[in-house]
Amino acid sequence: MSFLDDVLENLEGAISRLRIKEEVAERLKTPERILEVSIPVRMDDGGRKVFKGFRVQHNSARGPTKGGIRFHPSVNLDEIKALASLMTWKCALLDLPFGGAKGGVIVNPKELSERELERLSRGYIRKIAPFIGVDRDIPAPDVGTNSKVMAWMLDEYEKIVGKHEPGAITGKPLSLGGSQGREEATAQGAVYVLQEAVKTFDIRGKEVAIQGFGNAGMNLARKLGELGYKVVAVSDSKGAIYEEKGLDVKEVIERKRKEGKVGKDMSNEELLELDVDVLIPAAVEGQITEKNADRIRAKLILEVANGPTTSRADEILKEKGIVVVPDILTNAGGVTVSYFEWVQNRTGLYWNKEEVFERLKERMRNSLRDVTKVMKNQGVSMRTAAYIIAVNRVVRAITDRAC
Repeated sequence: MSFLDDVLENLEGAISRLRIKEEVAERLKTPERILEVSIPVRMDDGGRKVFKGFRVQHNSARGPTKGGIRFHPSVNLDEIKALASLMTWKCALLDLPFGGAKGGVIVNPKELSERELERLSRGYIRKIAPFIGVDRDIPAPDVGTNSKVMAWMLDEYEKIVGKHEPGAITGKPLSLGGSQGREEATAQGAVYVLQEAVKTFDIRGKEVAIQGFGNAGMNLARKLGELGYKVVAVSDSKGAIYEEKGLDVKEVIERKRKEGKVGKDMSNEELLELDVDVLIPAAVEGQITEKNADRIRAKLILEVANGPTTSRADEILKEKGIVVVPDILTNAGGVTVSYFEWVQNRTGLYWNKEEVFERLKERMRNSLRDVTKVMKNQGVSMRTAAYIIAVNRVVRAITDRAC
């Protein structure tokens, strides 16, 4: 079963419980717009290479669409469609006035020079510029992109429209209207969710394993260490390291920056099966499946990655009594602070980091409480409860617009 199939199956679960009309259900499953573009880029050797890119706008019933742009060799249209759908439910769950979108380019950015990366970034924006904008679709960074890439994209977009429009793209540098706290937002949001979840589900231990040591995983490890959690294992694409007494997170971060890897005591697969209190998949989709779900021993799974647990694995984990806090809640800190950035850009009033994080804390904790309430009242998993809330909000917007 593919990542897109899993997302659609989760959606179907909510649709069946909410008894949604067939014509509305079809709108929830189908993107409003799919763009596929070819981006010719002049390479440093004087030749030209053509890259394939996508932008999917899933649903705009609640507002302009919103979603990141990833540069990665494995990007494909089904993945982008799945991620755009997830963004719709994420924004609705956090009650943000956005729908979902996602973009991507099939490329390994590590193989490009900085000048080639800039040309690709600007070329991509030129191709999708007629379909984005502050009130239409607002891109942001994702895997393989960052604030520098967003700066190039914003600059190119503003040249095209002939005016200053910082709210058209989020995740920008502070000098161009970026928000305080944006780089840490996904990790900080996950911290607030974890703090609330351990109280709600009475998780007493503090042993944590984190799969994935990119921006979110690294910041999360650092923040949890500072809060007194014992981070016993972390991993990146090259392997995982484990220390029963707890890792020196600062030392691991320094090693990752110097050597490009955390080290290797075990595989990523072995990390997932460690006997810990909290397991945090923060890498890529499809890591916990029906093949390994029965060997998962964590008490609580906090999904910082998009789609790390398949729907079949979800059923097994629920039977085992393992609580899974779903991705559309756990990793929503990034899009929430992107929303704050968009608001600040539009008003010209900018907040300090403390204000940003205080607003983020309120949204993340309230959303977890909402999901927990539906979960208990309807006897469903947290994921199903989250989808029920999100889908219901989008359906209300669709039906209220109907003639």
